[in-house]
Amino acid sequence: MTDAKHHDNQARAADNLISVFEHQILDGTLQDGEPLPTEREIVQTYGVSRTVVREAVLALSNKGLVDARPRFRPVVRKPGYDAAIQAVGSIVMRLLTVPGGVRNLFDLRIMMEVALAREAALHADRDHIADLKSALEANEAAIQDSHLFFETDTAFHGVLYDVPSNPVLPSIHQAYTDWLSNHWKQMPRQPDRNIKNARAHRAIFEAILLRDPDAAEAAVRAHLDAAWTQVRETFNDL
Repeated sequence: MTDAKHHDNQARAADNLISVFEHQILDGTLQDGEPLPTEREIVQTYGVSRTVVREAVLALSNKGLVDARPRFRPVVRKPGYDAAIQAVGSIVMRLLTVPGGVRNLFDLRIMMEVALAREAALHADRDHIADLKSALEANEAAIQDSHLFFETDTAFHGVLYDVPSNPVLPSIHQAYTDWLSNHWKQMPRQPDRNIKNARAHRAIFEAILLRDPDAAEAAVRAHLDAAWTQVRETFNDL
């Protein structure tokens, strides 16, 4: 058997094994928190090599369907919104490397957060307002520490995704953070830039506090447009 044919056979065997376990996870045969059979049991049951088993487990882990850690048996994860969004993560990361890829994703974030700001201005309750205020204060307190500022900046925006009480939205926010953080973390650490962003966050908060959806939308749009300008000043090839 040629090397190419052997590789093709292994790939088909791995795809078949992935399909088997996907169905067992989705139909409940394998329950959330339950370990997969041992590698030896899978080899004996399905007549595949250990290499095929490891390829299948890696693929299932990338799809968010199992939690695979070194020296531990892979454990089934209940399919949910996090898993569904993580499953496309590797594809999105590749798309970010093509011309315009980062801009496309950032435009989508702008559209999402503009709508969320309007929603917050109209419907945020007392707890949401308190969470926004706390997140804003933490962000302002971190201006001189750019690493902490990035974390508190993310947390402030995250509150907007919590307001509608839709379980998909926090997963989307986490995905945006994961997909774009590599660029954000390479940005120069400049307290004056942090000051501008913190002021923009306060403008968003105050518009929501005043129950003014138009002002909230305008504040988010101005903030994210300025943020994109900051990114372009750092990365000229986006």
